[in-house]
Amino acid sequence: MAIPQLLVHDKKDTVGVVVVEGLKAGTDMLCVVTADNSSFNLKSKMDVPIGHKIALTDIKKGDTVIKYGQDIGKAVADIAKGEHVHVHNLKTKRW
Repeated sequence: MAIPQLLVHDKKDTVGVVVVEGLKAGTDMLCVVTADNSSFNLKSKMDVPIGHKIALTDIKKGDTVIKYGQDIGKAVADIAKGEHVHVHNLKTKRW
């Protein structure tokens, strides 16, 4: 059985979490949705550290980002599918 590189918690999530060390740009990742154990593939466009997020779809500046089925903030820049999502392009709506 293949080991997933990205976990997605809910079908409506727009980001997944890298669960392997040393993920490199160009990796064809196995992505598993934990809510129903379904899977899909997505190509990473960047090197992304373990525990960090990757966009599952194109996210436009100002869009709400969804993780665990919940609003975790808004995009402060356009984020392409497969790109790293972190503090440089995602901000909380709390302040």
